[in-house]
Amino acid sequence: METETTMAADEGNPLNGMDPEMAAHPQPVFKLMRDDMPVMEMDMGSGRGVLLSRKLEIDQALRHPEIFSSNMDAVDLKNKRPMIPLQIDPPEHKKFRKLLDPIFAPRQMALLEESITRTVNELIDGFIDRGEVDFAKEFSIPFPSQVFLTLLGLPLDELDRFLVMKDGIIRPDHVTGKPYGSKAANDYQQKVADSVYEYFDEILDQREVERRDDLLSHFLGAEVEGDRLSREDILDICFLFLIAGLDTVTDSLDCFFVYLARHPDHRHQLVEQPDILPSAIEELLRWETPVPGVARVAMADVEVGGCPISKGERVSPLLGAANTDPAEFPDPELVDFRRNPNRHRAFGGGPHRCLGSHLARMELRVAFEEWLKRIPDFRIAEGAEVTWAGGQVRG
Repeated sequence: METETTMAADEGNPLNGMDPEMAAHPQPVFKLMRDDMPVMEMDMGSGRGVLLSRKLEIDQALRHPEIFSSNMDAVDLKNKRPMIPLQIDPPEHKKFRKLLDPIFAPRQMALLEESITRTVNELIDGFIDRGEVDFAKEFSIPFPSQVFLTLLGLPLDELDRFLVMKDGIIRPDHVTGKPYGSKAANDYQQKVADSVYEYFDEILDQREVERRDDLLSHFLGAEVEGDRLSREDILDICFLFLIAGLDTVTDSLDCFFVYLARHPDHRHQLVEQPDILPSAIEELLRWETPVPGVARVAMADVEVGGCPISKGERVSPLLGAANTDPAEFPDPELVDFRRNPNRHRAFGGGPHRCLGSHLARMELRVAFEEWLKRIPDFRIAEGAEVTWAGGQVRG
């Protein structure tokens, strides 16, 4: 899905240097940045860039793609062409959203709730009697991955293959053990990116012969303003969907369940007052912001918050900083499951606001509803250590 949760994991990513401690608790760092230097220049490896940590300037960047573009210069995942619709700016962007928005509309997502509920409970069945679980391996990774693969009509028994593809593109340093931007990491990332196109090209060949009731078959017959989607269009959509669909809800589940494991009062509140769950999810999205920042590139010389930015320079709006800005959120460091209003930016903002936000919200709600019914009390196992990965996604 187009998502403000997908950003390049390359040498130009300013959050790649985030150490595990900062990844675990980024909010104090965001506060320091807002207070001391809300528009901060830094070396992004490939050149000068600017970090935005105040909601005012962040919204300016998100809402003006004609000045702050998310094109291939902003985000490099070794893709051959722009990922659709994330790297396509208006006005062309609008025609792709007209096709994709109805697919992920709330009414369509509601049709999936019964099967998603069943998936959650089947996963819980696999470990509840043991009394412990490897949360990532047995729940937060397989749950949204199964939902997503089912939508695309891809085989669930190839999940490991898809996860290798996804991690090889957005976390090549973790796979290779080499730094972002190194030849080894870049070469591996390119190899995996090429394999994604090859895989989906082969699957689309199969769907041309035998259509199914899935998104891939739908794309083959879809039109955008009277024109059929080309094979390249569909491949560019699939490239983005693979990355976004297999990672962002997983990271959200990781963040939220760790928070509840460490804050039993909030967990008990959800068990005793299940009606506040939708509001609680919004507050956890605000506070945790699993995707702390996104990427843009300046399309013209511009000044933001008194800081001159030159055409071609990278700009990184820090969504996590916007979500703890006291100018928008009273008592921003208070986690209030009844916070209202809650205009957070966890799904980004402007034209590129996350396409899959309705699906993500529904998956998170169902996961919590079913888990808390069956496992109302849980904690991190004694002696276990939670280690956070830095970068553009906290997981």
